[in-house]
Amino acid sequence: MKLAGFLLLLAGWAIVVAAVVLLIPANARVIFVVAGVGVEMIGLTLVIRSNPLAAREKE
Repeated sequence: MKLAGFLLLLAGWAIVVAAVVLLIPANARVIFVVAGVGVEMIGLTLVIRSNPLAAREKE
């Protein structure tokens, strides 16, 4: 799960960079940036939840 989280972080970053570089209309750019940030949030959630220290603190 941690690897998947890091891959999602990279994918979200790539979506944001590609949207800023490739898209000219502001509406399309904003939609893709929001989608990229959403993917990054999912990846960050997976990384945090798979951290062994976080699991130990709950016990």
